[in-house]
Amino acid sequence: RALRLAGGRSRCEGRVELEQEGTWGTVCDDGWDIPDADVVCRQLQCGHAVRAHGNAAFGRGHGPIFRDEVGCEGHEQDLWECPAALEHDCSHKEDAGVVCSEHQEWRLSGGRDGCAGRVEVFFRGIWSTVCNSTWYDMEATVLCRTLGCGDMLQRPAFRHTLPGKMTYLCGSLQPSLAQCLWIFNKSAPCYQSWAAGVICNGTAS
Repeated sequence: RALRLAGGRSRCEGRVELEQEGTWGTVCDDGWDIPDADVVCRQLQCGHAVRAHGNAAFGRGHGPIFRDEVGCEGHEQDLWECPAALEHDCSHKEDAGVVCSEHQEWRLSGGRDGCAGRVEVFFRGIWSTVCNSTWYDMEATVLCRTLGCGDMLQRPAFRHTLPGKMTYLCGSLQPSLAQCLWIFNKSAPCYQSWAAGVICNGTAS
């Protein structure tokens, strides 16, 4: 009775997929809402749901459609515990998806293209800047590669103008900044810091 999210930008965002007897399948979006998505996010230790998507927002899945008209109250431990219709009239264009609060995605803004500029992170429902107090070549390289922008050229500094602040510290070249040590909205590591920026050697496709 495994559960996973597919087609998203992190393990905490994507199309909802369930496993039954070794076969992976999807969930129909009829009646899909935030309480249903909350159960998925909690089951994956991804916090709570910030969005519940329908209409195959993360692409169409494959295999059987295991659940339809899911009716979670939001407190269930497992999506299988929620009431649902046994028969369905759905196709994969109605696959359900979620975005959980622990999902992180990144963008570079104010530069010549999407591979240069101020680092901004979407986390817990808001866009935030990143403190440059621990923004070194390692962290900048991880982000350039995650964005498909090659490697780091420079690390310019910018002003903080967004509500939140994130700090990253990568001990090694991780596949994404979310797998490094991170701290959100704690003032001490950000004290007197500038907002991190990066210029990568690639260009946005």
